[in-house]
Amino acid sequence: MVETVFKTLKTERAWRTMFKTRQDAEQAIGHYIDGFYNPVRRHSALDFTSPAQFEKMAAN
Repeated sequence: MVETVFKTLKTERAWRTMFKTRQDAEQAIGHYIDGFYNPVRRHSALDFTSPAQFEKMAAN
């Protein structure tokens, strides 16, 4: 599971951007994980729904 996360992170964020500083890279990667990967991106383990959608369906 962790390998998949890192592969996706590298493909979708890290390899597409030339960061000026390490701090810029850390900030951009943090925003990607907290703002897109965790709540929005569809996950195969959740039957290809996003965690936000999955939680909403579970609450109903």
